[in-house]
Amino acid sequence: MPDETPDSSPGGPGFLDSVKGFGVTFRTMFQKVDTVEYPEQKKPTAPRFHGRHQLNRWPDGLEKCIGCELCAWACPADAIYVEGADNTPDERYSPGERYGRTYQINYLRCILCGLCVEACPTRALTMTNEYELADDSREALIWTKEQLVVPLQPDMEAPPHPMRLGETEEDYYRLGAMLAEANESDATKAGAEPDPEPGASQ
Repeated sequence: MPDETPDSSPGGPGFLDSVKGFGVTFRTMFQKVDTVEYPEQKKPTAPRFHGRHQLNRWPDGLEKCIGCELCAWACPADAIYVEGADNTPDERYSPGERYGRTYQINYLRCILCGLCVEACPTRALTMTNEYELADDSREALIWTKEQLVVPLQPDMEAPPHPMRLGETEEDYYRLGAMLAEANESDATKAGAEPDPEPGASQ
């Protein structure tokens, strides 16, 4: 069987292929290096940058997370742990039947792909532009629900409390659709991209 290895000796047909492989190296070798004095100077991220996660609330303060665990199932790195619990008439944390009692994201595993955000049926989980997550403690990189949930705004009420924006969870979902549509319309008029989550802090 004939030898199909290309001749890489000087002057051979494979020699030019080796030189082409260093084309990018040669082109950038003498260019000025763009050095950013981080952390004194921080380069702004893209508007849709995938950074730290956040758990959002409804305008009345109830949590959007319903403890369905779809985000955990969608995570390719197995970085999310969710433990759901039932809402009761006396203790209601979300408009649905259940809420996320325990929520953890292990940033030692997370690859910030955003598949968990795509899987969330209530837009409870979104991603911010915050990227400074480094730490010298492994335990500190396992973020809990208390760290991920959006802080209460002045017009919000801390759960548990009854539903204030409707009588059923469908009323909340309709409200969410209306808010998203209004946000998209306002962003289109202003010539900007819609906010990832109306009313949520970034």
